Amino acid sequence: MLNSIFTGIFDSAATTVIEPSTFILCMVVSLVLGFCMALAYMYKSSYTQSFVVTLALLPAIVCAVIMMVNGNVGAGVAVAGAFSLVRFRSVAGSAKEIGSIFLAMTTGLLTGMGYLGYAVLFTLIVELACMTYTLSSFGKKKGCEKSLRITIPEDLDYDHVFDEIFEEYTNSCKVEQVKTTNMGSMFRLTYTVLLKDPGKEKEFIDKLRVRNGNLEIMISDRATLLPEL
Repeated sequence: MLNSIFTGIFDSAATTVIEPSTFILCMVVSLVLGFCMALAYMYKSSYTQSFVVTLALLPAIVCAVIMMVNGNVGAGVAVAGAFSLVRFRSVAGSAKEIGSIFLAMTTGLLTGMGYLGYAVLFTLIVELACMTYTLSSFGKKKGCEKSLRITIPEDLDYDHVFDEIFEEYTNSCKVEQVKTTNMGSMFRLTYTVLLKDPGKEKEFIDKLRVRNGNLEIMISDRATLLPEL
């Protein structure tokens, strides 16, 4: 009875049917490998939670696609053409949105090929994994990482002018970009900072204003400025 649930309604005697145990084993291994790849990607790199969660889920999604089109040239060409449409969407989306599109397309492929039981099983496994990753702290950076932009006059030495303030209020500070502005009369500095205490953000900005002559200062969430894909 169980095997009949996971048999494609379009299968014939010559069709090789994937056993449910084999399908689950491949999905579990794919999720484990995806988790390992996400951990490796997070090591000393900038990332967002939505991207690493999507990275952890993609192997399982692609695994289901490959298992369903294995040996079927027509289905493989159709899937390649359909997946390529994701890249040419008119509006750029987040990694999570793109992952959801792949999920929906894979589920549609499974149902379209008649594997209704596998479609339900695949959707449940991936959605459960997605909710688990989202509800957990996986992919979230420790501390309060911010992107800081400071405008200073051209005659101010920006190399060490803020060192004392950064040492007092941040755990780490990295210069990402130095850019001239206002016809070269000012510099705009972009830092990535990890605040020691988010509650002292205003105090931190006030001390920076004293050093930069009360020129423009902007501090924002680092994750909102990172490109998703």
